[in-house]
Amino acid sequence: MAFSMNSSSGLGRGRFRGNPALAEINIVPLVDVVLVLLIIFMLTAHVMDFGLQVEVPKVRPVKENVQDLPVVSISKDGASYLNDKPVNINLLASEIHKRFRNASSVYLRADRRTPFDPIAQVIATLGQAKLAVSVVTQPEDLSDKRR
Repeated sequence: MAFSMNSSSGLGRGRFRGNPALAEINIVPLVDVVLVLLIIFMLTAHVMDFGLQVEVPKVRPVKENVQDLPVVSISKDGASYLNDKPVNINLLASEIHKRFRNASSVYLRADRRTPFDPIAQVIATLGQAKLAVSVVTQPEDLSDKRR
């Protein structure tokens, strides 16, 4: 903030006579900071869009069941992931027990174009490890269908 004092006494002693104090805010640094932040957000916005793209099958809604469980994902090519990190199917049960000590069940999320063989292998592996499997699906949009 800048202001100027025009007084007849030289160093500002005495009372203001004639011209009152002029107070104004310098906007240029504010605009500079805002523009720099805008550029930073524009450059980093594409980095925030990450993750494994899995298109799950659509079914009629049964009931909502939300728990904080480990998520095993299977991509279109059959690769398996534990919470979006690649994992070998043979080490899947040990990784779940190592990362999630009290986990008794897991969510299985598979792309709808995935062949059934990798899905069945993951379900069998998790079953041998005594982990219950809950399959992740997407609710079907009933407004698009004609009755």
